Amino acid sequence: MAQSKTELMAVLAVMKKYNLKGTEELLKKEAGLADIPENVAGEAEVNSVLAAYKSEGDPDIYENSYMELRKFVEESLDIYKHELALILYPVLVHMYIELVYNNHEVQAKKLITQFGPEQEYYYQDELAKLAMVTKRDEMSGNDITDTFKSNAFTIRISRDTLSLLKRHLHEKKASVILNIVNEHMYFDLYEGVARNKAQCDATSGAMTGEAKRQDNKIKVYYGLLKEPDVQTLVAAPPEEDDDMDPDAPDKPKKKKPKKDPLFSKKSKSDPNAPPLDRIPLPKLKDVDKMEKIKALRESTKRVNLGPELLPSICMYTLLNANHTVTCADFCEDSSLLSVGFTDSSIKVWSMTPMKLREMKSAEHLKEIDRDAEDVLIRMLDDRKAETCRTLLGHSGPVYRTSFAPDRTMLLSCSEDCTIRLWSLHTWTCVVVYKGHQYPVWDVRFSPHGHYFVSCSHDRTARLWATDSYQPLRVFAGHLSDVDVCIFHPNSNYVATGSSDRTVRLWDVCVGNHHRLLTGHKAPIYSLAFSMCGRYLASGSADNRVLIWDLAHGHLIAALTGHTASIHSICFSRDGTILGTGGLDCALKLWDFTKLVDDISGENVNVSHNPDVRDGEPYLLRTFPTKQSPFLTLHFTRRNLLLGVGMYELGV
Repeated sequence: MAQSKTELMAVLAVMKKYNLKGTEELLKKEAGLADIPENVAGEAEVNSVLAAYKSEGDPDIYENSYMELRKFVEESLDIYKHELALILYPVLVHMYIELVYNNHEVQAKKLITQFGPEQEYYYQDELAKLAMVTKRDEMSGNDITDTFKSNAFTIRISRDTLSLLKRHLHEKKASVILNIVNEHMYFDLYEGVARNKAQCDATSGAMTGEAKRQDNKIKVYYGLLKEPDVQTLVAAPPEEDDDMDPDAPDKPKKKKPKKDPLFSKKSKSDPNAPPLDRIPLPKLKDVDKMEKIKALRESTKRVNLGPELLPSICMYTLLNANHTVTCADFCEDSSLLSVGFTDSSIKVWSMTPMKLREMKSAEHLKEIDRDAEDVLIRMLDDRKAETCRTLLGHSGPVYRTSFAPDRTMLLSCSEDCTIRLWSLHTWTCVVVYKGHQYPVWDVRFSPHGHYFVSCSHDRTARLWATDSYQPLRVFAGHLSDVDVCIFHPNSNYVATGSSDRTVRLWDVCVGNHHRLLTGHKAPIYSLAFSMCGRYLASGSADNRVLIWDLAHGHLIAALTGHTASIHSICFSRDGTILGTGGLDCALKLWDFTKLVDDISGENVNVSHNPDVRDGEPYLLRTFPTKQSPFLTLHFTRRNLLLGVGMYELGV
């Protein structure tokens, strides 16, 4: 108590020295020191209180403090060394920021030049951007400085390792580092043995460190929704008449109608599925139900894939399109292909003999019988049918297109900051959605229709409904561009991948993130959910595909082998095979069933992430293209794998 009173008196003396009367009186009143005589605190007390701040202002102390910390990490026992090494990068960044803020440009430059190159390779781009900030007024608006000033750097660390670090800092009286550790770092403590290098590397790499375990504790309903009953629309097969059979006179005349084998299996409700009324989903029309029946019938003819039976692959190569094509997308039943271009146009091709028809004019529509069963077919004009349609309206490159599940609409997003909804009956733009302030990188329809999600350079993803001009949810939390977004198969969640090297899973019901997944070392450009909904695959510019278990938020496998960014990922319709396509002009097929079987036997309820499996044992085959990087991959309902790429000279 006496010490704190002395310090308070020293602060009052400083205020008096600089003639801060108003603040001095206010502090006296709040601290109950109104009756204290003047000049109680001497010069010695004032100097002792300010000593720490003075030492931090001394620019030469920073370099020595960092060298001492680095030496301590290097000389630590191997069991603690790898976790301790995680603090070197954030300490270096904050030291640089403090030096620049205090106008010590020469020392700041020397610090980052000397110790920057020895940091991990995935931090080098950020350090290069940071080194460009050399004056205090350049700090505001800089991504790196803003991120580090407003977010604590998270490190998952064992209690023993943290105790060792704190003891060292207190013994050395390293006030510079102690202040950085206390103010700008968050230690996610766990009990148990410290992690080895492989475990530390597996989850490090994001802009602000690792995910806290608390980030991944909320329950996620990753199960699939129960399929709606569509059997009522199927006419029962005609009864067989045995009257004319001379060999069976004693048999009963009536025979029970055969059950359609398609509906003999009742769909079980998934215990991990969300309640059906958790989010409002559009009601199925009869047309939608008939489409589901058609999909079910096609699925009975599906090829069951496996290591011994790989899918047939059909590759569509776009010629004379070097540096002009930006994206490609197939509709769910593989009958339509859309391609976006840098000149702001979109082309839609029919992949079947059925041409793309246009709706009749208003005058001709008046003559149609509205009550007819085939009214939609009658509304379309066969005379204007074409194999390819062009959609014009954007004023910048088109970065993504997405078909509605019923194939009546198409979404597109562009550099012009807008999202457009196109009618595939009239082949015109029907809605322009404005909300993002910067280019929109990705847009995807919900598997159930009605809803769609977009993501942008403005660091947000947004949930929309086709019948609303305003977004329903704004998913904010990423620290850099949100490059890719995708709906979960049950439409209750949205996954996003960002240039901040994290993947987040957002709950569309409440708008919060329920999973924060760290481990990528570069921006994330592709995402895909497994057929069961439990696993998420993410592809990145670090040339790896990471597999995540959404039940626990754990990284379970890292699939390596690509030599360039991975921009397309797709699961087979039966969930057995994972296909990945990259800018290295290679398609790789992975045995996902074997991976899941190997994982299911492990105990994942551990204090920190389990060991991450290497992908090499699961690689089934690699298919190279000649010179065509992959834009998209798509498995048809019968498990034929379709790919789209553009021929590039000199790849």
